Amino acid sequence: MKLYSYWRSTTSYRVRIALALKGLAYDMISVNLLEKEQQGAEYMALNPIAGVPTLVTDDGMVLTQSMAILDYIEAVAPNPALLPSDPAARARVLGAALIMATDVHPVNNLKVLTQLKAMGHSQDECVAWMRKWMGEGFAAFDALIERDTPFAFGDAPGMADICLVAQLYNANRWGVDLSATPRLREIEDRCLALPAFDQARPENQMDAT
Repeated sequence: MKLYSYWRSTTSYRVRIALALKGLAYDMISVNLLEKEQQGAEYMALNPIAGVPTLVTDDGMVLTQSMAILDYIEAVAPNPALLPSDPAARARVLGAALIMATDVHPVNNLKVLTQLKAMGHSQDECVAWMRKWMGEGFAAFDALIERDTPFAFGDAPGMADICLVAQLYNANRWGVDLSATPRLREIEDRCLALPAFDQARPENQMDAT
């Protein structure tokens, strides 16, 4: 498989974690978002939304959007499971994961920040914007997860933990105050102590600068 990725992309980070947890081999192709490589005609033929990640499977199928890619990875490599088999438990895990993926991430990604600056907002205003939405999202995530398990919903990391750890990378980068949600830091520490999460860290990627 081929994974088109950018080292600081939290959506790419999610997919890298899942691939590592499942033990799936892939070649990584760097797409430099800051140099706008994602807007090139050749790349946009693969991914019309001009974003990362993009996964090209062994048989040449092109997949976009990190949550859809995670769903595919879970289907073709079900062990270890990232989602419970019980429908209600599955929905709970997905609900928490989607807070990170659909409520928090979209309002602090590069496209949005670039547009905010184009509208005249300062760097400080953009950082305040990110901190606000990340803080609210982390608080909601914290309220939904289990209280007495090593990871968000059990004894092993799953989809919610993957999405959390990737988004906490941005929180750490931008100085979000997480003092009110210490459990999230505990989960992050447990996850990053695992080889799959450590391997997927942004700073451990070949294109990290």
